[in-house]
Amino acid sequence: MAAGGGQGTMTLAFELEALKRLADPNAAFADARTWTKYVGVVSEKPTYVVTNFTRKERIRQDFFSGPRGVEESLENVMRQFDTDRHVFVGTSDDDRAIAEETGWEYLAVEDAADAAEWPIAEDDESVEDPFEDDGRDDWP
Repeated sequence: MAAGGGQGTMTLAFELEALKRLADPNAAFADARTWTKYVGVVSEKPTYVVTNFTRKERIRQDFFSGPRGVEESLENVMRQFDTDRHVFVGTSDDDRAIAEETGWEYLAVEDAADAAEWPIAEDDESVEDPFEDDGRDDWP
């Protein structure tokens, strides 16, 4: 079982961009629920951007940033959700810096996905383009 086999409790926050990197955000959320106490989404983007994404992906979040920025959100979440660990999954050095400033553990989304066996979405460049020249010259 991931994340220390359930000793203690954990709050997990995904930065919206980190969540978007996952092939199946809903499955990742559902899996995270099995070994965390609270899981939610924080973002610098306006509330409706987060809400639209989570609704589309059918994600039930325990908290989200609302109109506040990531830093303030993480501080509020830490106050509201008293767990042994607070882990922030992000994508950038900025995310890492915010985690350090707010006392959260930082985890890059690739590392989190690796540890939890969540598939990462294919980069757009690697999606097959049917019109791309793939060396076949038998097109009509």
